[in-house]
Amino acid sequence: MTDSVEEVTRGAAALLVVPEWRSQRLSRDLDARAEEARGLAIAIGLNVVGVHPLRLRQTRAATLLGVGQIEAIKPDIAAKNVQLVIVDAALTAIQQRNLETAFETKVIDRTGLILEIFGERAATAEGRLQVELAHLDYQAGRLVRSWTHLERQRGGFGFLGGPGETQIEADRRMIRDRMARIRRSLEDARRTRQLQRAKRQRAPWPVVALVGYTNAGKSTFFNRLTGSDVMAEDMLFATLDPTMREIRLPGIDKAILSDTVGFVSDLPTELVAAFRATLEEVTTADLIVHVRDIVHPDSDAQYDDVRAILDSLGVNGPQDGEGDRDTPAAIPQIEIWNKIDTADADQRAAIEEMVARRPDVAAISAVTGEGVEAARVLMAAQLTALHETQRIYLSYAQGEAMAWLHARGEVLTDEPADDGHWLTVRLDPADRARFERLWPTASSAPTL
Repeated sequence: MTDSVEEVTRGAAALLVVPEWRSQRLSRDLDARAEEARGLAIAIGLNVVGVHPLRLRQTRAATLLGVGQIEAIKPDIAAKNVQLVIVDAALTAIQQRNLETAFETKVIDRTGLILEIFGERAATAEGRLQVELAHLDYQAGRLVRSWTHLERQRGGFGFLGGPGETQIEADRRMIRDRMARIRRSLEDARRTRQLQRAKRQRAPWPVVALVGYTNAGKSTFFNRLTGSDVMAEDMLFATLDPTMREIRLPGIDKAILSDTVGFVSDLPTELVAAFRATLEEVTTADLIVHVRDIVHPDSDAQYDDVRAILDSLGVNGPQDGEGDRDTPAAIPQIEIWNKIDTADADQRAAIEEMVARRPDVAAISAVTGEGVEAARVLMAAQLTALHETQRIYLSYAQGEAMAWLHARGEVLTDEPADDGHWLTVRLDPADRARFERLWPTASSAPTL
């Protein structure tokens, strides 16, 4: 048996096992976790025929589950002709093999399922490489004692060769070699992305990154703002490959909007590492827009999961007073509370009351368009919130600098002067620094 669901066809019968340890204090209850696991299975086309939420006293080293729990699940597998058992937890290779033996069917864990979804959805060459790297990293830790044939030895080279390498050593070597080649390819892609990012930073356009829990409605909101047709379905991980489009905002002629992969609780560390190059788009954005499914029962828990991943990327700035002068400052963030069209009257009233107290929040329906204009105004206001008014002198020969200021800032006045003119401009501090690097000979002074 393998660690992949490749041999299990779409529409195959799958059984979910959702364990919860009594000693754990989880932000989601067992039913909510079971519903999310069902959504992950459906996202890859599986037919979920049964769900077994289980409360565990302790973790069994050999099987994770207790003997009695395994025996209680086995009749359901036989009765419903189950072809795949999904355990919504991390399994060791030994636990996975022993459960496959006990259930007499394929078994994968949460990490394996998410990797399968990502493998099916990745559309670009870079996305496929990132998924393959994550898959190989996951697979590398599962070679030990997972399959008995891996202990066979191959013959050595030459007539007097020694015992040679075992099959497991050969497989490890092949995986290491393939991972090294993929990392080199991804490093090349990362350098290309850095060059593109550097060009954007020289250009007078702010970058806005959409983030959020998977299926929060980011892609639908993205399409609403840009008029694009990025895949937007009511399923987990509908979007994997990042997409960037040009948009206009009130008072901002041009901005770049980036749609990113959705986050999820317990996102496999292999995926976070593999997709770090893609997620760098978030770390260099001028504004992060956190899209939330505000009517979801676990909206607050989903918010915490997204914040935890943003913390790991370093975009939330120093935490709990820690950090020093070298710690990057937090990137400005706002929240878009989506799907208000699905809220009942009481929910809607509560949402509107909370939004009235939050200047960094807009409530919208990306499907109907309600509130989207208010969200655009909020995004523009956040992008210009820290702008400072400057007086800048440009000669007539500095036409490119003039165009840059008109595109990146807000030109309030334009007064003729000898061989040039004085401009009164509102600029973001970061743009001000960029302008000084690009045109160090321009004269300027702040205005009151």
